[in-house]
Amino acid sequence: MKLGVMFDRDLPPEELIPFARTLDETSVDDLWVVEDLGWTGGVSSAATALAVTSRLRVGIGITPAPLRNPMLLAMELANLERVHPGRLAAGIGHGVGDWMRQVGAAVPSPLALLEETIASVRALLRGETVTLHGKSVHLDGVSLVHPPATPPPVLAGVKGPRSLALSGRVAQGTIVPEGIGPAQLPEVLGQIDAGDDHELVVFIYLHIGPDAAEVTRAMVEGQAGFLGVAPSEVVMAVGTAEEAAAQVKALWAAGADTVAVRPLGSDPLHHVNALLSAL
Repeated sequence: MKLGVMFDRDLPPEELIPFARTLDETSVDDLWVVEDLGWTGGVSSAATALAVTSRLRVGIGITPAPLRNPMLLAMELANLERVHPGRLAAGIGHGVGDWMRQVGAAVPSPLALLEETIASVRALLRGETVTLHGKSVHLDGVSLVHPPATPPPVLAGVKGPRSLALSGRVAQGTIVPEGIGPAQLPEVLGQIDAGDDHELVVFIYLHIGPDAAEVTRAMVEGQAGFLGVAPSEVVMAVGTAEEAAAQVKALWAAGADTVAVRPLGSDPLHHVNALLSAL
């Protein structure tokens, strides 16, 4: 059971360096960075975080497959893994449909694109020469000049039943978005239908204090729409530090291998330290 912390997309990018250095001195296992349209790039954020830490695993959650040619993505991931061996986790997902349409990157078959992207990226990272003429991905005899000695794990950031099943087939782990709680995890795991070596990473909002409802309201309403549920059904680690810790423990007990908290507010490390004390 591992604990991760997300660097929230609304924080100024220059704060990532002190944030990562501080986390590196705690018992936290992972630091997760994001790639949301208009905010920051996931690969550059991961490179920055890896360069200023020595212990943390840095997860990319997630690179949208429509924005990333699999050859270029494999080149970037291989570079990070070789420079910082054993400390990278690479998440790849569909991307938010509306965002992909905004930049002309919408595809007719998101499932095919994600499966072909993950399969080809993993093969390239293993040092293989890849030729693939699929529905969405077209590679012709390409390979990495500098493949990593040990490929980093590639995880799928997904939420729907067909996408979860895809993750179980081709990825080494699954990242599920904020708002999914312990009650939903048995069904999620059943849809993934993978072995014990398949890592389940669960993102969850974190806010310690009596103002949690006010601070999280706008984010929760947006996430509820993304998940297709009522705002009251969005599961969070909020309230007292003990209540937040209990929610994290419940996710672990329900099958999460890694719980990655997303602290909200202007002082995220305050919430992380309170949670660590309670855990």
